[in-house]
Amino acid sequence: MLLLLFKNLDAQVAPNKYQIFFTDKNFNQYTLSNPSEFLSQKALDRRTKQNIAIDELDLPVSQYYIDSLKNMGLVVLNKSKWFNCITVQTTDMGLLNSLNSVSFVKSYSKKQSEINNNTVDNKFDFTLTNNPILKNTLMDYGSGANQIQMLNGHILHNLGFQGQGMTIAIIDAGYINSDTLLAFDSLRTNEQIIATKDFVDGDNNIYAHHDHGTMVFSIIGSNVSGQFIGTCPKANFILLRSEDTNSEYILEEFNWASAAEYADSLGVDVINTSLGYNTFTDPSQDYTYNDLDGNTTTIARAADLASSKGILVVVSAGNAGATSWHYITTPADADSVLTVGAVDAIGDYASISSTGPTPDGRIKPNIVAQGSGTTVYNQNGNLINGSGTSFAAPIITGLAACLWQAHPDLTNMQILEAIEKSASQFSNPDSLLGYGIPDFAVANLLLNNVSYNQVETENLVKLFPNPFFRDLTVEFYSVDSQNVKFELYNLLGNKILFANYKLNIYSYNKIKLNPAQNIASGIYVLRIISDTKTYERLIVKD
Repeated sequence: MLLLLFKNLDAQVAPNKYQIFFTDKNFNQYTLSNPSEFLSQKALDRRTKQNIAIDELDLPVSQYYIDSLKNMGLVVLNKSKWFNCITVQTTDMGLLNSLNSVSFVKSYSKKQSEINNNTVDNKFDFTLTNNPILKNTLMDYGSGANQIQMLNGHILHNLGFQGQGMTIAIIDAGYINSDTLLAFDSLRTNEQIIATKDFVDGDNNIYAHHDHGTMVFSIIGSNVSGQFIGTCPKANFILLRSEDTNSEYILEEFNWASAAEYADSLGVDVINTSLGYNTFTDPSQDYTYNDLDGNTTTIARAADLASSKGILVVVSAGNAGATSWHYITTPADADSVLTVGAVDAIGDYASISSTGPTPDGRIKPNIVAQGSGTTVYNQNGNLINGSGTSFAAPIITGLAACLWQAHPDLTNMQILEAIEKSASQFSNPDSLLGYGIPDFAVANLLLNNVSYNQVETENLVKLFPNPFFRDLTVEFYSVDSQNVKFELYNLLGNKILFANYKLNIYSYNKIKLNPAQNIASGIYVLRIISDTKTYERLIVKD
């Protein structure tokens, strides 16, 4: 049995709302021997693929216990199987105190006598400006080209990995107009929005609350050619609301846990959460820097539990870089999540981006992406520039899903580690950028069994098929705009073929050579000459 201690839960988690923890999961209608009754096939497949055992944490909260408390007069708002608890609402203190005599209640939060409310700043803390549509020919990304090309995400897209078959959950504050905006028209047509749920009001009308989630969603899922294509436009999406923007209470961390559990049960692959906590409306709930050790806050523990179920969890670092706090917020401190800070359009540190390290000395943020001048769609369908780590995280979320699509047999942590290893300062991380700006082309190469030391400025050359009969395809990754020469020699040293190609910066090129009609069967040497290096490969003509 997992024993959990929760900080700041001696008192109510929000006005008239309380957390009740149970002693066990007895009298449960579900059993571990029949998990398909409470987990989807996709959730089971994810566990099987990553050798993750189904355990007691996967069992739902006992419905018998829930119904018993309902019959006492408590209103049940949410439940968490990972923490074996429920959130209830009541103004009847006598009813709450009667829980002391309920044998299956382990503990519950108590009524607080008086709350001196904090004024909590905008928890998202992002800025927005107009964004004209820029012309860009590559994949018709439109205004979003820079934030994708900076990470070589377009190379994954060019290879055909755009999220097909992957499922991404976004846990946020609301998605105003996402059900009507042109940005998501293809997603609606293709039924790629597979589930929605509201864990704040329970009304499931996620499209009526806040536009923060709308903008985050657009960075990943937009698909308007020539205007804005997101980082993972072919994925399936689960849109969840856990954040109440009217106030800030620890209750929202339990909302998040419930949302993550729901996404897990549906078989989600990647969770994006562009939320972070350190101060609350009730100042007694505030965190200190030392609390952000990855093991103290409810939401950090929930994020790590999601990761333990095989989900890749991507989290924004926070926007406190220019404040007296300046550190990351939670759940960015969780040790098994991919925490994303922000850089500007040319890759320099964005001053708003929260910094590390964690109090126990771990590198945070893990990596960075463009979080200053990031292209987003707003609730009115206009392209604008947004700033905040809220907008850096979803860039990574979408590309991480594409990378995992390319390597479906790997675990969530193998994907996370490859992204870290591909980053610009992996060998020398710091508290501002972590391991730096990731390169998803390099991450893809690393996962194709190219050792870290082999990934150079001129990345791998691949030839196939070899032996070949008619056409020979050359794959070449170029980090510069350059002319590349291809020369084919026989074993006597005679040049028998010559070709010259102009390659673009940061491009993954597939070049088809057709020398078959001119040469006899045998062994040849293909020489590839770039501006900085010459490669030689033996090839065989059948």
